[in-house]
Amino acid sequence: MQPEGQKLPPTKPSLLTASAALLGRRVSRLFTAWGRGYRRLAESHAASVGGDAVFAVALAGTLFFTVPSMEARENVALYLLLTLAPFALLGPLLSRVFERSPGAYRGGLVISALGRAVVALLIIPFVDSLLLFPLAFVLLVFSRFSGISRSSVLPVVVRNAEELVDANSRLARIGVLAGAVLVPVAALLVALLGAWPALVMAIALYVVSAATAFQLPPVPKEVRTKRSKRTKPERPPRRIRLARFATAAVRFLNGYLLLLVAFAFRDSDAGVLSLTALIAAAGVGYYIAAVVAPAVGSFIREEPMVIAALAIEAMAAFIAAQVFSLLAAAVLVCAAGFAWGTAKFGFDGMLQSALPAEQRGRAFTMSETVFQIAWVIGALIPVLPFWPTELGLASAGVLALVTQVVYVTLVLLPEAARWSREEPVRDEDGDGQGVLDLL
Repeated sequence: MQPEGQKLPPTKPSLLTASAALLGRRVSRLFTAWGRGYRRLAESHAASVGGDAVFAVALAGTLFFTVPSMEARENVALYLLLTLAPFALLGPLLSRVFERSPGAYRGGLVISALGRAVVALLIIPFVDSLLLFPLAFVLLVFSRFSGISRSSVLPVVVRNAEELVDANSRLARIGVLAGAVLVPVAALLVALLGAWPALVMAIALYVVSAATAFQLPPVPKEVRTKRSKRTKPERPPRRIRLARFATAAVRFLNGYLLLLVAFAFRDSDAGVLSLTALIAAAGVGYYIAAVVAPAVGSFIREEPMVIAALAIEAMAAFIAAQVFSLLAAAVLVCAAGFAWGTAKFGFDGMLQSALPAEQRGRAFTMSETVFQIAWVIGALIPVLPFWPTELGLASAGVLALVTQVVYVTLVLLPEAARWSREEPVRDEDGDGQGVLDLL
């Protein structure tokens, strides 16, 4: 019996409790690294990405697994073309909006989140009809609007340009964690009750995203007003245009490899769990890149990060071509996610630090358009039923190596890019035209 008045020794927390507390502290630090403004942006981003992930889970069955193979390919091809349309049609419009109103980024986050909530609500009665596709198109427009707004407002809520790679990677980790928590719940709801409960869940997340974005601090006055009405918008420096070209190649391979292995397992009668494993592997790779990128970016420039991303994709594709299996495919997709994350974090940090605030919206719109076009073109190729998996993997490895050589050559030998047909454009890193004008 415990003597009267004697205190009991403190009990040690269990391993599970201590681990949960440690995880909670680390997640909290992701949200609070740069004060209230960054926290609100991170909260809005988590809810936005979570809503998009849940929405994708709600529609995955209707597009991919509940129809015959050829119809699944047709559905996926149509959906991919719809993902391309928002950029091809509205990219120039968004560029002008951000160019004329550099302070519209916060409003863009709010409007895009509420717009997606309304569209998801309208989709509920039409999940199994052709009206799904135009509604999904509108939702994709709002989703891209959100991504551009977020990238453009991020430099406003961090302390200095040197921290942008770290800030981008933290947001990416937050997005992956949100998806990791919410996607299994959405998948369970779809399996038990169908698509509508997951769509309701997505609506709630979009509303939360809008509410937290509304609490962001306003864009500083000098950013809102610093715009010349008479000067023509400047092109990004040559260094950024080259990095955009190489990052677009990484994005092309990312979409190509994911759809290639997804259809390989779809045609072999693999179930939804196989596709879930591949998506999870891509998320894991992207998350690893988000953890590694800040440390790498602190002591090397962004160009080597993009070069490394291409090398990783080439190696993974060649290995998977030799021993193709679910495990090899998961490793391949994980490597592709890591490569895309590494290249994207480096490019975003480069763009955010090199351009003034009034030019970021236009630059991000153009870059996101290029990246989405690259992803869709890459993803459309495996939709063709006669594309062999082993040949496709080997081709991806060769393309990654060729792109790497071209990029390194253009970075190290600026003269190789001077096939100008017009007067050269001066910038801080040199000049060049030719194929770069398209990028």
